Amino acid sequence: MKDRKIRAFVIGARAIVFDIENALKIFREGFYGKPFGIRKPKPEEEVKAPLELSLLEAAYLCEKGILELYRDNKLMTCEDVINYAKNLSPKFFEEYLVYKDLRDRGYIVRSGLKFGADFALYERGPGYEHAPYLVTVMNESGSIDPIEIVSAGRVSHSVRKKFIVALVDNKNNIVRYIMFKWVKI
Repeated sequence: MKDRKIRAFVIGARAIVFDIENALKIFREGFYGKPFGIRKPKPEEEVKAPLELSLLEAAYLCEKGILELYRDNKLMTCEDVINYAKNLSPKFFEEYLVYKDLRDRGYIVRSGLKFGADFALYERGPGYEHAPYLVTVMNESGSIDPIEIVSAGRVSHSVRKKFIVALVDNKNNIVRYIMFKWVKI
């Protein structure tokens, strides 16, 4: 992308890139966001629409020096964006640590909400493959009911995906992963 930062505007729980050319660049660069009005956009399409980003994506692109974020016509620092998002969602910081770690490892990270998970994880990207993994984010000091693991495992198996629990130690900002695979015996 260009040396000059791209402007995005924080509106509620989203950030919007209104500049069509830059919106397309960001989307094509790593499947960030979703163009308005396009249900399943393909990266090769000449989409001419603003780009809607989650606050996870916006904070990540801000930290990477790609986005310049504004809210109420005031420039926000990346830390401002993270703090703003933490006020909207108590789980934001843990999700952000996992999102950032997975993106830095080269994965495409999309919402896994329709599968009952936090993230759907791609190796090549939506439109090129189905997401091979579902990720649920948990605080390392928290607890989980074994029934939740069985439920998540059954859902992930039924949609042919591997289930991963991302355990976050937010005292040290460390993420550990446990992958579950459904086994027939």
